[in-house]
Amino acid sequence: MLKTLSLSLILLIGRGIYTQAEASAPVTAKNSSSVVAEKSAPVAAETSAPVAAENFPVKATGDFSFKAEKGDFSENTTSPCTPAPLSYRESKGTFRWKPSTPIRYQADTDTTILRTALADFRPMAQWVRLKPSSSPTEGQKEGAISKGSITLQKVGELVWPHKERLSQKEAYYLIIKPKGVIVQATTDAGLFYGLQTLMQLTDPTTGEVRAAVVEDAPRFGYRGVMLDVSRHFRSKEFLMKQIRLMATYKMNHLHLHLTDAAGWRLQIDRYPRLTQLAAWRTHEVWKPWWNGDRHYCEEGSPNAHGGYYTKAEIRELVEYARRHCITIIPEIEMPAHSEEVLTAYPELSCTHEPYKQPDFCVGNEQTFTFLQGVLDEVIELFPSHYIHIGGDEAGKASWKSCPLCRQRMEQEGLKDVNELQSYLIARIGHYLKSKGRALLGWDEILEGGLAPEATVMSWRGEEGGRKAMEAGHQAIMTPGAFCYLDSYQDAPPTQPEAIGGYLPLEKVYSYDPQPYGELLLGVQGNLWTEYIPTEEHLEYMLYPRAIALAEVGWSQRHRMSWTDFRHRMISRELPRMRAKGYQPFDLEREAGNRTEALQPIDHLAKGKRVTFIAPYWEKYPANGVETLTDGVRGGWGYGDGRWMAFLGKERMDVVIDLEEEQEIHAVWGDFMQICGPGVFLPAKVTISASTDGKHYTLLKEIEQQVVKDDAVNFRRYGWEGQAKARYIRFRSNPDAQYGGIHFIDEVVVK
Repeated sequence: MLKTLSLSLILLIGRGIYTQAEASAPVTAKNSSSVVAEKSAPVAAETSAPVAAENFPVKATGDFSFKAEKGDFSENTTSPCTPAPLSYRESKGTFRWKPSTPIRYQADTDTTILRTALADFRPMAQWVRLKPSSSPTEGQKEGAISKGSITLQKVGELVWPHKERLSQKEAYYLIIKPKGVIVQATTDAGLFYGLQTLMQLTDPTTGEVRAAVVEDAPRFGYRGVMLDVSRHFRSKEFLMKQIRLMATYKMNHLHLHLTDAAGWRLQIDRYPRLTQLAAWRTHEVWKPWWNGDRHYCEEGSPNAHGGYYTKAEIRELVEYARRHCITIIPEIEMPAHSEEVLTAYPELSCTHEPYKQPDFCVGNEQTFTFLQGVLDEVIELFPSHYIHIGGDEAGKASWKSCPLCRQRMEQEGLKDVNELQSYLIARIGHYLKSKGRALLGWDEILEGGLAPEATVMSWRGEEGGRKAMEAGHQAIMTPGAFCYLDSYQDAPPTQPEAIGGYLPLEKVYSYDPQPYGELLLGVQGNLWTEYIPTEEHLEYMLYPRAIALAEVGWSQRHRMSWTDFRHRMISRELPRMRAKGYQPFDLEREAGNRTEALQPIDHLAKGKRVTFIAPYWEKYPANGVETLTDGVRGGWGYGDGRWMAFLGKERMDVVIDLEEEQEIHAVWGDFMQICGPGVFLPAKVTISASTDGKHYTLLKEIEQQVVKDDAVNFRRYGWEGQAKARYIRFRSNPDAQYGGIHFIDEVVVK
């Protein structure tokens, strides 16, 4: 798609797919058929007529707050549920669910949400008895609990005994006593989350739950997961399965990446070629297709692989998510990542040729007719406030020479192609606003000026989100270093092939997004699926890391503990997931980080000054000028802040000043190779020494044949012997065929 080396390498830093150098061997993960959604056990419902809302009035502020006697409850330092609640205090005794236990609710309660929450609770679902409240005073007295019942009560406002100023939209009180249970919230979502906590606390074999008081509210209002269904299509049933688990851990947004070069995944009646052609490709697995001719094929042809969601399926999926208190946000890519569209409708590209362009022609008015027509049908299907329009990784190369784009720039007074992209984003944003919706995009939409009222999803670190919030815009944090779940989660030699990087569960859990008034909406984990061909593999990559982000988004920092979270995952949550048919990563068998990264190394060059004859790449500066002599070794991934990148013509060329002439016996450095994102080993490394900094003696020249493969490789290039030196010169040169980025963590001198 993008053929220039400089551009292709720049684009690897996040999603990392637009490079000339990608491995071609097939993905080793086993393919399988779609996972079919579990059939929910029917919930027995009472047939009594609902009580009129006015017969069960909403309580005024402060009318209900449970007051325990002094000493009755003790605050727990470990969390009995996930995410960790704001407050959990245990008491004496237990409550037991029975087949006869009624669950009482008010007439203004959305019973579809309640039934959904309870239907997912197995094997207790067969015991559920929903009953509209028949008494206008039931459960309203301060601290009153209806004997032998579970009472669900909506109130006007919750009274918080805590200092935190938290939104009550999803907050709840849960009071469990031996004689009964009450859940209190201001919304149906709050009741839903209170039930999720109650079900986590309940022993499913006995129906017993320990007496306690739980006071809880989310830290952030947006807690999401993005699933890429373009690179590898997933069935509606599979998405429903993930929605059930997301709801269990109080995640409330599912972002679907519906369109990309690999396939269009949504029925659009006005443009049928999107699903007749653009939804189907010649290979089932993305990698050989991407490394091949990248051709599409007609629906129904013998070699067609892919799929799309019909409008009926989307409506069913959206309603299913709603009942789980989850909003689905659709993403329709523009102006880039659109090869599939521009093959089906080549007149929308700058060259009007299929298989030639990734970017829409912004100068062509037909482009806006198309995009607005598509968005009209998207809006009709998805009730979400936000519509995600992508906006990332636009090459913009053809815009500079396109007569229509140049004419648009002249007419609108746009000085460069960045402002041309901003024009498209602003125009689409205005259109969405006219339809009562809001634009959401990746942080590249900042380039050329941010469109009015746009919300930024910050993936290239937090900087984009911070800039947006400083300008008064809302932001969602999803930085790759913490939230890109397609990275390796354990030692690469032990894992299925991934895009690269290294993002273990502990690092995900350590993420601490800092609020910026009310402008920081929350956090999201992203799972791109270029290297994830099967549904089992997707769950393996998603869990438990997505659960860690759920806790990051919900729990207050003082309630979080990595040791406690890891224990919860191993002892309780992962076994529960497996029992429900999910395939999470086996945390108990985690190998951990690269051995070299676990402790610093001491050597003659540690702390010494480094002169960069060839500059390092500013995209990956690691620890800046101190990186190569700071004594800190790198881990499994180049994004850990310890690996320095070189991308100049001759790659690396540095001189280390040992400050005095001395005997040396070894000089070496480790490089890594991950071919997928364009990280390659050097073809040659030259090590020289000097006593005066002017005249250098060659110590060793190491040449090696660079072999393209699927593995994550590390190779040491070094010299051993005896010499006197004050200055060490260390150089690397790229392979003529593959080029690539050189990453090195330390130059060690012994």
